[in-house]
Amino acid sequence: MVNNRLNNYTQKLSNAKGGAIALALAAILLPACTTPQREATAPAPAPAAPSSIPTTTENVVDNTAQLVGKTVTIRSEPVKKLGPSTFTVSDQEFFGSESILVVNATGKPFVLPAESDQEVQVTGTVRNFVLADIEREYKLGLEPNLYAEFESKPAIVAQSMALAPTPGELTSDPQKYYGKTLAVSGEVESLRSPNSFTLDEDKLIGGQDLLVIYTVPKPSVREGEKVAVTGELRSFVLAELERDYDLQWDLTLKQKLEAEYTNKPVLVATGVYPSAIPQ
Repeated sequence: MVNNRLNNYTQKLSNAKGGAIALALAAILLPACTTPQREATAPAPAPAAPSSIPTTTENVVDNTAQLVGKTVTIRSEPVKKLGPSTFTVSDQEFFGSESILVVNATGKPFVLPAESDQEVQVTGTVRNFVLADIEREYKLGLEPNLYAEFESKPAIVAQSMALAPTPGELTSDPQKYYGKTLAVSGEVESLRSPNSFTLDEDKLIGGQDLLVIYTVPKPSVREGEKVAVTGELRSFVLAELERDYDLQWDLTLKQKLEAEYTNKPVLVATGVYPSAIPQ
């Protein structure tokens, strides 16, 4: 059974553009969309390393032996905060799914979302949790009595983390996300210029498409392609964007985008990747 799951999962990865990661989304920082399997500038963003394996928490539990030592990227709703540097995640739609401990080894604090249904994206190394080893390597000051149940069980030592909202969540309530590092995935709706496009929002009633702009690097994206974007959400103020980024927009495009998006959210990307995180 385990081998069949792993073989099926491996076949899916081989079909997903060489297993390139989405969301990526920025290594960076923390170096963190709406079911736990879905699929991540200023507050240092962070794309998931392109060499990481997109997967689910269920697969990490079921195939720990094959994944130990490998870098994976998951998206999930946090289940429980244990300490300043640890929390658990689980594929809760799978009955009896076991929780996985996530250890924040990024060196930067990460604030979990207040909403219970808000996902985060985590990229990190799979290992069997041994408190003594984690303490020796990262000196996080973990309290032994809180982690006894996780000893020798699968854990992810995170190298990057970011909130992972959907495009519609960002356009409908951007104030919650301005200035934060995000990992967002969606389908490219339309190309607006050589360095801007919109992400389609088809999951949230009333949600609008999200404008994405990027300067370096300049990835090649196509309409209809599923991508993962990591970056910072800002308010579209043309003068500020031109001041901070070399956009190279002509007057016609400036006027058009300014008319459509002034004071609306725009995601300034630090990474754009083919999205390979399981749906």
